[in-house]
Amino acid sequence: MHIAIVTAGGAGMFCGSCMHDNTWAHALMAAGAEVSLIPTYTPIRVDEMNASLDRVFFGGINVYLNGKFGFWRSVPRFMKSWLDSPGVIRWATKKSISNDAHELGSLTLSMLQGEHGPHRLACEELADFLGKQLKPDVVIFSNALLAGAVHVIKQRFNGPVLCMLQGDDVFLDALLDQYREPVMQLLKQKADEFDGFLVHSQFYRDYMVKYLDMPVEKFHILPLGIDLSGHDGTHADPPQSDFTVGYFARIAPEKGLHHLAEAFDILKKQIPTAKLKIGGYLGAQHQEYFDTVMQTLKSCRDDVTYIGSPETLQEKVAFFRSVDVLSVPTNFLEPKGLYVLEALANGVPVVQPHHGAFPEILTTTGGGLLVHPKEPEALAKALASFSDHDFRSLHAAQGWQNVRLYYSSEYMAKQTLHVLERFTRD
Repeated sequence: MHIAIVTAGGAGMFCGSCMHDNTWAHALMAAGAEVSLIPTYTPIRVDEMNASLDRVFFGGINVYLNGKFGFWRSVPRFMKSWLDSPGVIRWATKKSISNDAHELGSLTLSMLQGEHGPHRLACEELADFLGKQLKPDVVIFSNALLAGAVHVIKQRFNGPVLCMLQGDDVFLDALLDQYREPVMQLLKQKADEFDGFLVHSQFYRDYMVKYLDMPVEKFHILPLGIDLSGHDGTHADPPQSDFTVGYFARIAPEKGLHHLAEAFDILKKQIPTAKLKIGGYLGAQHQEYFDTVMQTLKSCRDDVTYIGSPETLQEKVAFFRSVDVLSVPTNFLEPKGLYVLEALANGVPVVQPHHGAFPEILTTTGGGLLVHPKEPEALAKALASFSDHDFRSLHAAQGWQNVRLYYSSEYMAKQTLHVLERFTRD
């Protein structure tokens, strides 16, 4: 089976969806499938071997210029195609570009207009590549915001076109009011053209059925998976000399670092020697937010460390092995939670809010505790419980074992092929 996965680059940052898609592609290839991982907007950035094509469709620079300036759409393709070169885009996004929904409403709307908007030629270029050149058995979009191209693709490609939903609602809900309603109207129209949707949890299936007003029969649940190679931490590892709480995710208000900061301030009154270690990408648009969070921690600033965004898998694993418990207390309803699986794979238990996909993950793995969202006192109490060595070891062992049983990339690939056979057997 030849599977084409159309993914979206993260503008120079480590993006959870990009990393998921790259792991997914590798696992499917290892399972015997042929996979073409096709970047859009920007090249993807991952901390493992990059499986994507060295080509970018809907190149971010041209997409911006096409949407901003009418005259640019009339410039012959041969004169501006160089701007879609992965090297040029990497250079242009070296210091990152905005992926803030508050600033991207107009661009999102224009993308969903597809062949009727400013990106008609880009839609046709992708459709021709898929339908006339690549000719896969199935096409999977890794998010619904690329749906503007679906109609043209289905005119030129005879196979099924599916969509993996990985948190599209978070971006859409953050759009300014003037854009959100027209964007949602267009998205629901385009979504109807997909042959099916893939999600990683029962929670997110039920949520997106209502969100997109789609029949539940069009949704298929695939287990989330990570590549466990390199995650060689063990639940037998001894605790840190000082009890250390970790946070590892993109630094943004929706990820809830401010809740963890409040909880850690409370925790310090119980465990004065406790440490907090923070890792994750920090974009310029969230620097002020991060500064505010650090101000919350000023009374214990010497016990707080921000390591930045690790560049390699080895650096990321080293981070996990340097903490006793992890918490990313999100505001939004997380549909995935890769950081939870990565922590468990390295023998680190977690404390997460009782919402989104977290209850399903922790019920399956037994690798941590759930607390009521946005309650720092409850979070601090749960974190403190992991200062007990036996309690920590119990949850670490369960999580370490069960993430390997139920959330490996191999299992995800096996289940993916099982689902795709329903669409391609004819």
